[in-house]
Amino acid sequence: MPDSSGKPGRPFNDHRLMTEGIIYRYRAGIPWRDLPSHFGSWKTVWKHHRRNSASGTWDRVLAALLTRADAQGLINWEVSVDSTVNRAHQHGTNLPRHTGGPSNYRNLLDEPDDHAVGRSRGGLTTKIHALVDGNMRPLVLLLGPGQGGDSPMFENLMDALKVEREGPGRPRSRPDRAMADKAYSSKAIRSYLRGRGIECVIPEKDDQKANRKRRGSSGGRPVTYDKDAYKRRNVVERSFNTLKQWRSLATRYELALTYRSAAVLHAVVIWSTRLGDTP
Repeated sequence: MPDSSGKPGRPFNDHRLMTEGIIYRYRAGIPWRDLPSHFGSWKTVWKHHRRNSASGTWDRVLAALLTRADAQGLINWEVSVDSTVNRAHQHGTNLPRHTGGPSNYRNLLDEPDDHAVGRSRGGLTTKIHALVDGNMRPLVLLLGPGQGGDSPMFENLMDALKVEREGPGRPRSRPDRAMADKAYSSKAIRSYLRGRGIECVIPEKDDQKANRKRRGSSGGRPVTYDKDAYKRRNVVERSFNTLKQWRSLATRYELALTYRSAAVLHAVVIWSTRLGDTP
């Protein structure tokens, strides 16, 4: 966490208390103004979260935890990719926004023009795109508008996977196996994984099968994948179930920058619990 020593202005508030206040708010799903007074001024807690979101502090904390977890062999490098749609509350959609942008927005430290809000069948929605390890623990979290496709985000998620090592060596960015459902079935994704030496476990869409058979020998070979491994792809769905236990993540109330950072903070809690000595 950042240190205020030697910096002008007031010293930072207790990081632990501020972080617990942020977690409490997202888990309980209450407005910031209703935060219990035990945590101090709600404005201070909100500013703490806003500043740490804009500075990338939560991302750096997660990266440090992943480095430690990888050194202890706690990361299962059989990764799964998927997205979940969350309804955007009217309080999170009352700002001017420019729509029609690309669906593969890599929302990290800048607020997008469309605020990662799109209009789908469920109304104004936001998608959380996640890459999790084989033990259901998040490794990468990105945002996109609700109407955006899943497939264009695949390479962005894979490219964002970089786990630094405690010792010398380059960050690990290549999992052993990548699994996803039929929404990610495309030649581009299969070629991308093949070029990086990553085993692809993605079934083929029915219309793609029919088109390949219609073309005969020029349609190419049938898609093969490890069906037993694909049965374990449900870890990403279960990870979303855990994420949505925080009520203010199940429904979006705020800007994309702080909303995504709260999802990253949820991942921080998961990994810090696994690395801690508390059962």
